[in-house]
Amino acid sequence: MRASRAFAVTATAFVTIGLAAPLAAAGGSQGRGPTNVTVNPSSVHQGATLQVSAEGCGRAGGEVSSNAFPTVRLSEGRTGFATARIRDSATPGQYNLSVKCNDSDVIATHRFTVLAGQGAQGGLGGSMGPNSIEMQIGGGLVAASAIGGAVFIVRRRRTGHAAV
Repeated sequence: MRASRAFAVTATAFVTIGLAAPLAAAGGSQGRGPTNVTVNPSSVHQGATLQVSAEGCGRAGGEVSSNAFPTVRLSEGRTGFATARIRDSATPGQYNLSVKCNDSDVIATHRFTVLAGQGAQGGLGGSMGPNSIEMQIGGGLVAASAIGGAVFIVRRRRTGHAAV
């Protein structure tokens, strides 16, 4: 009976080691490729930026590529990050991006949408200058206020001299 228990324990140990060996040879989680690819925002205007993150590349880092933007580098670390600027000439519609780790041949993809237009120009102002018509209107208002102020001062002086 003791021999059968010893045989069962030995067989179990060999099976466990045999199943774990391929993972050890592959380097554990390294070399399996990118996972959990996220894109923020999922809909982006032409000329805007897109944030991409992916897990699984580790110290090797990787690359993110698409037809909508030039290839960008994925940072190193447990979760790699990349920022891509959508081309101004990108045709609006659905696009796929590909994430590839430098130490793996596995490629993960994710879908995003390119929207038409340049989006809103928000901020504190100054992003768009006045056009020529607005400049002429503003110049006319300044000139009218200067003339009105001069007339007011001249009329006030005349009434002050008459009383003396």
